[in-house]
Amino acid sequence: MSQPVFVLVRPQMGENIGGAARAMWNFGLDRMRLVAPRDGWPNQRAVALASGAGRLLDEAQLAEETAGALEDCTYVFATTARARGLTKPVVTPERAMEMAREKIAAGEKVAVLFGPERAGLENDDIARANAIINVPVNPEFASLNLAQCVLLTAYEWRRGAVDVQPERMEMAGADWASQVEIEKLADHYEGRLEEAGFFFPETKAEGMKLVLRNFWSRMAMTRSDVQMLHGILRQMVRWKERGD
Repeated sequence: MSQPVFVLVRPQMGENIGGAARAMWNFGLDRMRLVAPRDGWPNQRAVALASGAGRLLDEAQLAEETAGALEDCTYVFATTARARGLTKPVVTPERAMEMAREKIAAGEKVAVLFGPERAGLENDDIARANAIINVPVNPEFASLNLAQCVLLTAYEWRRGAVDVQPERMEMAGADWASQVEIEKLADHYEGRLEEAGFFFPETKAEGMKLVLRNFWSRMAMTRSDVQMLHGILRQMVRWKERGD
């Protein structure tokens, strides 16, 4: 397995199973196992909520007990929002998925347990896990919807599995303006403002021009931005000349 298996233990609502499948597929995960779903299986409500991720439900493996769903796995995480009185490593979703990638790369089979909506996993389920995943949520409202918890964990898997730029600029077919283009724009504005008497008094003129040049250099402009600013100034001059 090149990815972790997500095991939904005794899920109560078909809608949440479908939502979990959709969340998994959003982030490229498609290995789902179900342990004793309350309303039986298959479930049409799950299919309706899964939207385009119905294949995950078709291929989901069904088990009667947690132990049966984990029998081929070598490392297991259990998700829980509260202390259980069990001595185990407790990690964030981010760290858990880092560990999962390391272990899968080494040939291990990793599973993540998600508990039922009402009370979460039982201690008997968690006792079978090697580590606990704890989401740093508001302690006064720690309960997460099943599909939400699946989505958080799946997101952390995807974030580490692909090279995602933390920030990028969508250019939409545009090109950045060159320094010479920005210099010509600055000259254009400086010349017109000089004619309009903007740089006054004369003792402050050089400082004002320096501030204006610095203003242009701070702006990340495309060629179309530069052309538009040239056009604005030209139109304003034409309008003034018509008025004269």
